[in-house]
Amino acid sequence: MIKVGIIGATGYSGNELVRLLLGHKEVEIKWLGSRSYVDKKYSAVYHNMFKLVDDVCMDDNIEALADEVDVIFTATPQGFCASILNEEILSKVKIIDLSADYRLKDVSIYEEWYNIKHKSPQFIEEAVYGLCEINREQIKGKRLVANPGCFTTCSILSIYPAVKEGLIDAKSIIIDAKSGTSGAGRGAKVDNLFCEVNENMKAYGVLTHRHTPEIEEQLSYAAGEDIKIIFTPHLVPMNRGILVTAYANLKKDVSYADVKAVYEKYYGKETFIRLLDENDYPETRWVEGSNYVDINFKVDKRTNRLIFMGALDNLVKGAAGQAVQNMNLMFGLPENTGLLQVPMFP
Repeated sequence: MIKVGIIGATGYSGNELVRLLLGHKEVEIKWLGSRSYVDKKYSAVYHNMFKLVDDVCMDDNIEALADEVDVIFTATPQGFCASILNEEILSKVKIIDLSADYRLKDVSIYEEWYNIKHKSPQFIEEAVYGLCEINREQIKGKRLVANPGCFTTCSILSIYPAVKEGLIDAKSIIIDAKSGTSGAGRGAKVDNLFCEVNENMKAYGVLTHRHTPEIEEQLSYAAGEDIKIIFTPHLVPMNRGILVTAYANLKKDVSYADVKAVYEKYYGKETFIRLLDENDYPETRWVEGSNYVDINFKVDKRTNRLIFMGALDNLVKGAAGQAVQNMNLMFGLPENTGLLQVPMFP
């Protein structure tokens, strides 16, 4: 059994990790860390865990935790993992960080966009970007994985094959993305109150959203050149879900069948990427509660553009589910172990 510790277990992503790992046949959860609820029963924080989890919340003492478990998930705010990680800890335990601390290879870009001084840049080069469908082989057996962001996962997976195969001008990419309110975390914020969110939809983080450089970096690797994108996220009044609609200029004269063949080449054998039929478009309701990503596209002959569409659950494939997928790869387990939940509807 893989012994697991979770720091940040009482956030939305942390609770989703607990939910998924309870159904994982190869895992034993040993430590539920939470700075806000130390010594409080976990099921008193999340009543869906009543009679399922009897443990109390522990502190975030990573040094003690590293001696007790095989892998630690850090579902924590930006800067936390980088501030506590050191070589002694990494020599004992594998780390899957759900924050942005090790996603970006250029520390100056991280510090610029997150306005934080990076406390352990010596581990950035070692960290593997945990987008499993693209970096699968690099993830296997590693001790430090940077779990991608939710907007980032949906955006990159929706566009990656077209960039990689040179179907589009990667410098023309525009991404319009929508997210449910759980993407903002569980902390109390005026902007996330019911009356602020209900019956409302708004753009936010325009030209400043922190997932922008993450998307740019990964798509630049695929394009073989540095690219810049326009990325605009929107908040919509629902609990879960990411919907991405992206646009780019075509470089080749292609049909839908041509593009579909490219996507089948990259994703045809992927468990968690579902390429939809030609006139079936992704919807958040059909992926809710699951680790699946639904993807489709449309060729616009009139404007010579390719339109990309993708949907996922921001707390599962966009966070906890992808983290479990990474854990499976790191420990040599079948990648889909504990992750084959059917999407919930209604």
